[in-house]
Amino acid sequence: MDERIASTWNMIYDKFDPIAFSIGSFSVHWYGIAYVCALISALFIARFIAARFPKRFGIAADVIDSYFIWAEIGVLLGARIGYILIYDPARLWYLANPWEIFNPFDSNGEFIGIRGMSFHGGVLGFLLASYWFVKVKKIAFLPLMDLVAISVPLAYVFGRVGNFLNQELYGRIISESDRFGQMIGIFVDGALRYPSQLLEAFLEGIITFIIVAVCACYKKLNNTLIGVYALSYGVMRFVAEYWREPDPQMGLFGGFSMGQILCALMIIFGAYVIATQYKRNQLGIKE
Repeated sequence: MDERIASTWNMIYDKFDPIAFSIGSFSVHWYGIAYVCALISALFIARFIAARFPKRFGIAADVIDSYFIWAEIGVLLGARIGYILIYDPARLWYLANPWEIFNPFDSNGEFIGIRGMSFHGGVLGFLLASYWFVKVKKIAFLPLMDLVAISVPLAYVFGRVGNFLNQELYGRIISESDRFGQMIGIFVDGALRYPSQLLEAFLEGIITFIIVAVCACYKKLNNTLIGVYALSYGVMRFVAEYWREPDPQMGLFGGFSMGQILCALMIIFGAYVIATQYKRNQLGIKE
C-alpha cells in the first residue's frame, strides 16, 4: 500500500502519542491507564459474580479484596521475572544484578518505567500466589479459580488495548495480496503490519470469556473453569501468534514462536484439569 493513499487508521501511530499526560518529568502512558482499568475491572467482575451466585462460589467480598492484592503481587513478580528468564537476552546480567529487575530508572537516572512482562510468567506467579493464599486462608482452591477464570478474560482486553496504544507487540508485515490486511493494517516504521494486539484482545479476551461463561452454566464443569480458561486462552493465543511478530531475540523454533510453545503447555494443562475434575464431578467427589 502506498503511504500517500493510506487511510487515517493505517497511519494512526503517526498521529497518536502513547503518553497520556506528563507531570514534570514523570509521564503517564495510556498503557499504564489501561493496566489499571484491567485490574479494577477484574476485581469488579469477580465481586459482582460472587455476589450474584453466592451458592456457586461461596466467596465473601472481603476475601476477594484480600486475594486481589496477593494475586496482583504474584502476577507482577512472575510476569517480570518470567520475561527476564524467557525473553530478555541480558538475563545473565539481571541474575547477577537482581536489584535491577524492578528498577524503573535508566543509567542516566531518567524514569522509564518497568518494561518487559511475560504473560506466561505472570500465570505461574499468579498460581503460586493463589496456592499460598488458599493455604493461609484455608479456603477451597478450585472454586476460587473458577471465579478467576470468569473474571480475567474481559479485563485482559484492556491489557491488549494498552499494548496497542503503547505501540508494542505489533503484528507481522502484511503481504500485498492480503486486501483485508491492507485495510486493517498499521504502519510501524514504514511497514504495514497486522494490529495483532487488537486481534489478541478479541480472541484471548472476548472469545475466551464467552467460552468460559458458557461452560460455567454446566454443573458437571464446576471446578474446571481454570482448565477451560487455560485451554481456551492457549488455543486463541496460539492462533493469534500467526499475526504477531515473534520476539526478535527468540525467533522461531521449528516454525513455532516461543509464545506458541508455552501455549501448547497451557492447552495440555487445561485439558488435564478439565478431564480429571470432570471425572471427579461425575463420581461426586468433593474437593
